[in-house]
Amino acid sequence: MRKVTFGGAISFDNFIARRDGSFDWIMHSDDAGELMKEYWQKIDTMVMGRKTYDIAMQYAPKKKKAKNPYGNLRTFVFSRTLEPGTRDEVTFVSTDPGQFVRKLKKEKGKEICVMGGGDLAKNLFEAGVIDEIGFNIHPVLLGSGIPLFHEMKRQIDLELVECRPLKNGCVYVLYRVKN
Repeated sequence: MRKVTFGGAISFDNFIARRDGSFDWIMHSDDAGELMKEYWQKIDTMVMGRKTYDIAMQYAPKKKKAKNPYGNLRTFVFSRTLEPGTRDEVTFVSTDPGQFVRKLKKEKGKEICVMGGGDLAKNLFEAGVIDEIGFNIHPVLLGSGIPLFHEMKRQIDLELVECRPLKNGCVYVLYRVKN
C-alpha cells in the first residue's frame, strides 16, 4: 500500500500562513531544498485543498500559469465549490477526501503527498489515511494566521522518525502516525 505524508512549512505557533495567506516568513535554505529534492523523488501524486491550490497557482512560474504547478505529479484538488473534472492536468474532486485517498493508496505507484491546509488534513487524519507527518518548523511566532492543525474528533498518536536541525535555525521533523 502506498504511503501518504502530510507536510510543508509551519511557524512555531502552528500557522501555515498569515491571515492574508502570505508566507513571507518562510526561511528558504539549501539544506531544506535538499530535503525537498529527496522527498519529491519518492512521490508521484499530490493531494491538496482548493485554497492551497489557489496559492500554488499564484506563485507558479508565469509560463506555467495554465498548467499543473507540480509538473508531472498526478494532482488532485478537493473543492466544495469548483466543478469536478480534469482541467490543465489537475483533477478537481468533490467526493469524500478520506474515501478518495484510501482508494489512491491501493493503486500502484509511488508515495502520495498531502500539501498545505489543515482543513483537508483534519478530514484525512480522521479518516485514518495519513501515514506520516513531515514539517519544517520555522523559528518564528506569527501570533495569528491560518492554523495548520484544527480541532479533531480523536487524538492522533505519533512516533518520531527523524529530527534534523537546519543551518538557518529551522528544524525538520518527521513522525509516523501510530495506528
